[in-house]
Amino acid sequence: MSTTIPNTMNPGHAAHAAAHGHDDHEHHDTGGNTVFGFWVYLMSDCLIFATLFATYIVLSGGTDGGPGPKDLFELSFVAWETTLLLVSSLTFGLGMIAMHKQKVGQMYAWLALTWLLGFGFMCMEVWEFNHLIHQGYGPDHSAFLSAFFALVGTHGLHVTAGLLWLLIMFIQIKQNGLTQTNKTRMACLSLFWHFLDLIWIGVFSVVYLNGAL
Repeated sequence: MSTTIPNTMNPGHAAHAAAHGHDDHEHHDTGGNTVFGFWVYLMSDCLIFATLFATYIVLSGGTDGGPGPKDLFELSFVAWETTLLLVSSLTFGLGMIAMHKQKVGQMYAWLALTWLLGFGFMCMEVWEFNHLIHQGYGPDHSAFLSAFFALVGTHGLHVTAGLLWLLIMFIQIKQNGLTQTNKTRMACLSLFWHFLDLIWIGVFSVVYLNGAL
């Protein structure tokens, strides 16, 4: 004797569940496309920085009789800058881990620390630029300094954009919570921030470390 298990699910509930599953799948696909598109953007940014690095390497000897890297750069100062940015990459990673664990309070704490470290880095960079310009060594002084300001300044603009983006994400998460859209945006911002850290390692090695030794 066979038995038939009755379908106790309300047709309306079944339709809602099916629609909800479809929405989740659609959000997942859209988020994946967004992250992939952001990777493409980062690759284009790599080309920009590669051009700036090549320009700097070619023009680094064009001091026009003025001071060169050894005369202008202080490695101890730049080492502190580097430390701030690298530690901010660690705190950002811890913030993302807290986000995936739905620990919103911890996420805010780590990301706030990330923002402060990034802001400290920018303050030091602005001070360095201002110090060089007041000494008469602005970007118009020589080809070397033009290339230096272009490379380091472009990186600084990216960090500033990252800081503004992080502030916007604070507001959006506060208003809407950890929605799938906000998680996707945070994933893109995380990629952006770690990318900037990698670029800075190149700047520190090629511009400051190689130039001061």
